[in-house]
Amino acid sequence: MTAAEQWRADLATWAIPPEILDAAPEDPWIHPVEMFTVSGEVPDSPSHARAREALPEGGSVLDVGCGGGRASLALLPRAGVVTGVDSSARMLAQYAAAADERGVAHAEMLGTWPESVDGVPAADVVVCHHVVYNVPDLPPFLLALADRAVRRVVLELPVTHPLTHMSPLWRQFWGLERPTRPTAEDCLAVAREAGIDATLDVWDDEPFEQRTTLTPAQRAHYLRVRLCLPADREPEVVAALQAAGPPAPRRTATLWWDV
Repeated sequence: MTAAEQWRADLATWAIPPEILDAAPEDPWIHPVEMFTVSGEVPDSPSHARAREALPEGGSVLDVGCGGGRASLALLPRAGVVTGVDSSARMLAQYAAAADERGVAHAEMLGTWPESVDGVPAADVVVCHHVVYNVPDLPPFLLALADRAVRRVVLELPVTHPLTHMSPLWRQFWGLERPTRPTAEDCLAVAREAGIDATLDVWDDEPFEQRTTLTPAQRAHYLRVRLCLPADREPEVVAALQAAGPPAPRRTATLWWDV
């Protein structure tokens, strides 16, 4: 099995079992805008540093799967223009508002990647944070990023699947063991198999909960929905989060290459 085939197969194991999904009172695959809103100054990180060192003064940045814009807005004021691509119109509206607040020239493009690549202009640096675990067919995705980069591509991803933090909750509420693959190392293997000379840097990031504007009550609500539980079980999720204590730093990877 190739690295790309293994990546696809491992991602498929994260599907929620049909007997749980079919009984879910709400769609568990949610991405609330509040989880990705960028407020205030974005803390620096190895991913931002890798992008910044390849970005000329006043240069252009393309942010694929931009969400609220953390990956590209962190490169201000060095970046002169930023473009966000996302499949959610609400995310793009948030991205545009955040760019307006910071006074940077910006553009937004609604669409999925790489299907929308033909309409997207090239940029000095292409960034893509916390997206690849949603991409079963990874080689075309990565090659399309490289196709639109003039200087460098910088991806950021957790070392393990972003829903790994929910594994204890799935075990507690459903007796369900969740997968452990794929990983950032697997993503690197796919990139190299596709002919991309990529480098992987691993580091500790702040807990995701500290990056968002979610209140503890909102976090418990969204976790309850993702766990396919009815509303009357939400107090149990609150109790489980309190028992777990403060979230730990998240092992994070920066996957980058020059074009």
